[in-house]
Amino acid sequence: MRISKLKKSRYGLLSDGTKIHLFTISNGKMSVSVTNYGAILTSILLPAKGGGDVDVLLGFSTLDGFIRDDCSFGATVGRFANRIGGASFTLDGVKYDLDKNDNGENMLHGGFDRWEKKVWKAKKVTTENGIGVKFTHISPDGEQKFPGTVKASVTYTLSEDNALTIEYEAETDKATPINLTNHAYFNLKGYAGGSIEDQELQMFCSKYVEPSDKLIPTGKLIDVEGTPYDFKKPHLIGRDIAKTGMGYDHCYCIDGFTPEKKLNLTAIVKDPASGRKMVVKTTEPGVQLYTANFLNNVHGKNGFVYQKHGALCLEAEAYPDSPNKSEFPSCIVRPGEKYRQVTQYAFEF
Repeated sequence: MRISKLKKSRYGLLSDGTKIHLFTISNGKMSVSVTNYGAILTSILLPAKGGGDVDVLLGFSTLDGFIRDDCSFGATVGRFANRIGGASFTLDGVKYDLDKNDNGENMLHGGFDRWEKKVWKAKKVTTENGIGVKFTHISPDGEQKFPGTVKASVTYTLSEDNALTIEYEAETDKATPINLTNHAYFNLKGYAGGSIEDQELQMFCSKYVEPSDKLIPTGKLIDVEGTPYDFKKPHLIGRDIAKTGMGYDHCYCIDGFTPEKKLNLTAIVKDPASGRKMVVKTTEPGVQLYTANFLNNVHGKNGFVYQKHGALCLEAEAYPDSPNKSEFPSCIVRPGEKYRQVTQYAFEF
């Protein structure tokens, strides 16, 4: 018997009077909350030992926090997640110059005009993956300096067996790069759990995209074997993190990816202390492992202060700088084609 339910509540007002709502999906065991402001994932509540629940997602307690946020907590990222080198690309003989919002020379997560700061339309849906909310946004030609009007949707659903599925779709009237993801910061100990270095990670990825010192791909795919980036066998995140410098901020190449975009097992995260586990699957060629290297005294939920390595992100996506790397899987969508991406985070507790 289906016991899942969706609750809509008022979340706040923007300065222009626009009403923002929070949508909470629950299945009787866990719950997920999302908002039409930025199609942001705001919380994931899992059962805690001894009763009650624990929120395993970093973010903010109020809408105002997300309005001021510059860390992209739980954000829907588009048109192009991650970086584009030189903040430019050439498509069909035309060069497009983008915002230089990363190191003053590259584009990151769409530039200055972020999708996470837009108000999305929302409606309740029921899919094969469960009950949830579908958000839609029309990105006009020239938004973020990308070509083409793009009609995009992001659908969050929660199944009876505790799987949060995020489905992305997009269409365009001009050829354009499209690469959507969610920038959720996870900590299976809870948002106030501190460092994730004592959590266990396994990644079903034999290679990673080699980054330059500015985190732009060199074009080479590096075998993880024998390096600090090898998570093929599960081990604590902190085991080799010091050998990486700041921490992990690398796009891993998912074993088993094909252009048909089947759902592939991508990563498994475990918290030994609580026994919680998160299993990640995606249709995408890459997943950015980011260990919150740049968090520094960020005041988050209930006043808790987030610090470096206080979470990890597993952002399913196309490889960074794909518009400039013909050897990478293509991220170009043309009129008449449909972009589709599915990522699933399944929880055990």
